[in-house]
Amino acid sequence: MKISEPPEGGAVDGPAGPGGPGGPGGADDESGAGGVARLRTAVRGQWETLSASERAVAQYLASAPAESLLFASAQELGTASGTSNATVVRALQRLGYAGLPALKRDLATDFTAAVAPEVRLAKRIAHVGRDLGGIWDEVFDEAQERIEHARRLTPDDALRTAVGVLADAGEIHAYGVAASELAARHLALTLGRVGRRARYVGATGFALADHLLALRQGDAVVIFQPGRDLAELSVFIERARAVGARVLLVTDELAERYGGRVDAVLTAPHTPTGITTEALTALVVADVLLLALTTLDEARAVDTSHQLTALREQLLAPRPRKA
Repeated sequence: MKISEPPEGGAVDGPAGPGGPGGPGGADDESGAGGVARLRTAVRGQWETLSASERAVAQYLASAPAESLLFASAQELGTASGTSNATVVRALQRLGYAGLPALKRDLATDFTAAVAPEVRLAKRIAHVGRDLGGIWDEVFDEAQERIEHARRLTPDDALRTAVGVLADAGEIHAYGVAASELAARHLALTLGRVGRRARYVGATGFALADHLLALRQGDAVVIFQPGRDLAELSVFIERARAVGARVLLVTDELAERYGGRVDAVLTAPHTPTGITTEALTALVVADVLLLALTTLDEARAVDTSHQLTALREQLLAPRPRKA
């Protein structure tokens, strides 16, 4: 992908400095709003703490079109700023972002609010083009960025708490709707295959009440919901608390809102571009939980796997022909 070069006069160490008209976030750069404005403010605020190479990255980020940053990989930003992908990551962290996906998410808020979905799709298609090699790299680059971002964002104590909650649960209720349905169904199915009682819940509105009745003391709820705050989440969490069930939340943007009302929050960054599936990181988090529970009770997992194999063999066995 070709990324626009920095504008003329945008020297990293110009006399105007980071707040002057020729520097990043200068007076003539303030037309942006939201994520762009926050990025430029961060550059101005942290300018003196940045190394020369990090300033090159910051200068480029502050002057590049927000749309081009949405579709850029760390390697592409490193090339465009004359640095490296590692320098890009360090610079972003100094600017207050957990990584490139965090910056993209912040910028995407304005982009998705102002641009219709069909227009965003057209832009995505135009960005990737028809080069199969480029498409291959684009998808894998974003997937790798999101997975690495998820890996860094969930602290060990949150994971330890989450695994303990599930290990002690009588039954595990995995909730997910729309794009999150895939991760919730995957977790419920695979938990059953290692000997854990689990069910998938995907109802919304009035129909959810029937599923809430099934919650019991000692159960656990795993809610997969990346960003949109649904009314069902509060009702589910309150019902779980009322009956003595515990709750885990796998999310990207709702940790601050619900963190104090659930037992643990695991971070699964969603996609700011739509190039990779929204459920990607949630599926990886689900697999972490599954493997952790498997290792905690290996005998149960092995025995259940053996039973599953035997049942499959019976179902696949040729039926005797009628005389």
